[in-house]
Amino acid sequence: MKAVKITAPGRVVIEEQTKPVISPDEVLVKICYVGFCGSDLNTFRGKNPMAISPVIPGHEIGGIVEEIGSDVPAGLLEKGMSVTVNPYTACGKCSSCRRGRPNACRHNETMGVQRNGAMTDYIAVPWSKIIPAQGLTPRECALVEPMSVGFHAVDRAAVTDIDTVAVIGCGMIGLGAIVRAALRGATVIAIDLDDEKLALARELGATYSINSATSNLADELSRLTDGHGPDVVIEAVGSPFTYVAAVDNVAFCGRVVCIGYAKDDVSFHTKLFVQKELDIRGSRNAMPNDFAAVIRYFLAGGRKHAEKLISATVKPEETGDALAKWDAAPGKVFRILVEF
Repeated sequence: MKAVKITAPGRVVIEEQTKPVISPDEVLVKICYVGFCGSDLNTFRGKNPMAISPVIPGHEIGGIVEEIGSDVPAGLLEKGMSVTVNPYTACGKCSSCRRGRPNACRHNETMGVQRNGAMTDYIAVPWSKIIPAQGLTPRECALVEPMSVGFHAVDRAAVTDIDTVAVIGCGMIGLGAIVRAALRGATVIAIDLDDEKLALARELGATYSINSATSNLADELSRLTDGHGPDVVIEAVGSPFTYVAAVDNVAFCGRVVCIGYAKDDVSFHTKLFVQKELDIRGSRNAMPNDFAAVIRYFLAGGRKHAEKLISATVKPEETGDALAKWDAAPGKVFRILVEF
């Protein structure tokens, strides 16, 4: 079977591998589509310190059940069922796991980063990591994991219908946060540098949008919130500028939720942390309930937007060129799917 492997910065090869044989508590998944994540792009760039090398990338998975192990609970899964996969591990012993938050496990290994991923014809997965998605196509299933990360950030922010939520960054994860905040009845302000992304953000539920390349972000946020600032700011970019902007512009007693990793040091006026009595929260990966909420959103009508979230579909042999093009113009890509 084919497997896509990143072997060095800028180098992608296609390898032939043996089809996995499942153990009694595993499920064999025929991979149909796998999405490229920003972490995969950084692995390709040689700038992902968490990634093993070489590595088979891929943790945004859409596939079908091919074979079911003998110890898998009866009636849970069926052959031919559309599924996605929870791609994270949890040790069950660290403080995060003991608090019921395995998504932030201290020893987590995400598929395609700290261990080999799903960009291959078949994978063997413990049955507990399989997420059934009856009613969705495998292509749609590949969009579930990245959107669930945005959904989780909204949960971390405890967003309600009386909140105004600003989302900085309208990539795939930021759009997930916009959808979830809008579903909860919040007033959502989408912020990005690209007008096409902002137009899609409005279509997905944002009430307002700000192009921070052409408008003064602070002035616009003040105008839209009667001078108070947004109750919640979700940072989904990972740059020093956006981190500082989140703290500067959030309302007094507001909540800042950080998804993006800033690769450079960030300097804050820390008096704002105290003066505003801010809640500053990290948001990592997603919980099973977040996956379920995304699937429910698609089934309830959100799937009409699915194709707009897919920037390109490529074959395994085209992945190297696709990553190089994404690297050259990162601002124009939502998701690239690899079709097996």
